[in-house]
Amino acid sequence: MILVIGGAGYIGSHLVKELIKKETVVVLDNLSTGHRVAVDQKAIFVEGNLGNEDDLKSVFSKYPIKAVMHFAANSLVGESVINPLKYYENNVGDTLTLLKVMLRHNVKNFIFSSTAATYGIPNVDIISESTVTNPINPYGRSKLMIEQILADYAKAYDLNYVVLRYFNAAGAFQTGEIGESHNPETHLIPIVLQHLAGQREKVSVFGSDYETPDGSCIRDYIHVMDLANAHILALESLLEGRNKTATYNLGNGLGYSVKEVIETCEQVTGVKANVEIAERREGDPGKLVASSAKIFEELGWNTERDLTEIIQSAWNWHQNQKY
Repeated sequence: MILVIGGAGYIGSHLVKELIKKETVVVLDNLSTGHRVAVDQKAIFVEGNLGNEDDLKSVFSKYPIKAVMHFAANSLVGESVINPLKYYENNVGDTLTLLKVMLRHNVKNFIFSSTAATYGIPNVDIISESTVTNPINPYGRSKLMIEQILADYAKAYDLNYVVLRYFNAAGAFQTGEIGESHNPETHLIPIVLQHLAGQREKVSVFGSDYETPDGSCIRDYIHVMDLANAHILALESLLEGRNKTATYNLGNGLGYSVKEVIETCEQVTGVKANVEIAERREGDPGKLVASSAKIFEELGWNTERDLTEIIQSAWNWHQNQKY
C-alpha cells in the first residue's frame, strides 16, 4: 500500500488517479484546501492531519504502508511572507512528525514534493539540479529545509527518498472530472480562463519590461498528469532499489511568457482577453525554465503534453467544474 498525504489536493488527486491503477492507495487529507470528491473512489480515504501523531500512528498501524508520497504543504508564496509561522509549522514541523512516525513503523521510502522556489532568482537561463539553491521566501526555504533534512535522515536512518522540484503545474485530468480548484486562485492559467469565462473583469500582466522577447515573465508549464507520471516512476525506482536518494526537476524545458499563455488561452476558448499591464511584483524572476534531462536519463520520464493541450484540458475542467 502507498500512503498519499494531501491526496485530495490538486496534484495529489491527479496522482492518485494514476497510481490506483498499479497500487492500493491510502489517502490522508484534512480537507483544509483539498476536496473529498476529487479522491478516486477506489482509494481508501482517511480524514486526518499531517501534524497529528495519533492520526499518523493509526494509519501506519492499520495499513501495511511501503512508501509515502507527501503533497500536504502550504504553497502560497505571498502568504508565506506575511505568515511564515504557518509555513514553518506545517511544511517543516509537521513533515518532521510524519518522518518520525514513518521511521518508527520501519517505512523507509519517501517521495517529497518540492519546488522551483528553492532556487530563488537563479542567474542561469535553464535551471538544472546543480544550480545553486537560494530561496527568497519562507515557502521556498521551508521546502529546502526538508530537502536538507532528508539528506541527513538518509545517512543516519537509511531513509530512501526522491525529491521532485516542480515548476508550474497546470491542466486537468483528461475526462474533466477533476482539475485545479484553489481559493483564492493564484495561478495564471486558471485566472485567465476564469476571466475568459466572465468570472473576472480583466487579467493583469505584472511587468512588461523584463529582458524577454515580449517583456513579460517566462515560466515553465507542465501538465499535471505528466507530473503524476513522474511521481510513479520515482516511486518504482525506490521500490525496485534503483534509487536510494535522488533529486529531480520537473518541467517541460520550454518557457512560455505570460503574454503567450494569455494568447493560447484566447485561441483555445475563442474569447478575447481584457489585459492590463501592471507593475512588476517584488521577487518575480524574469525567467524560470527547468532542465529535466536528469530524470529523463535516469528514469526515462518525459513530458507528453504541450501548452495548448495543458490549456485545453484546463478549459474542459473549467466548463464542467464540480468543486
